[in-house]
Amino acid sequence: MARFMLQLCGLIALVIAGSRSYVATREAVGPLVHDGDPTRSAIEATRRITDRPRVRLFARRLVLAVGWLAVAMYGLFLIAESQVAS
Repeated sequence: MARFMLQLCGLIALVIAGSRSYVATREAVGPLVHDGDPTRSAIEATRRITDRPRVRLFARRLVLAVGWLAVAMYGLFLIAESQVAS
């Protein structure tokens, strides 16, 4: 019974966290792929790299995506440990 619960929890964590990580990564990369408003881009180009809103938003979303990826890896760990606990 414990083995089944570990596999079930691991699978749920893997699926949910993997999909959330994918969505967060797409949200992070999306604004960098598109050109955006030329006026806004020109104004942001005069600022330091750490003061640009796009860069801060990218960093925030990237950290969130990596966090979800860590949860997905924990789900894989639970599945692997359930195989050992037999």
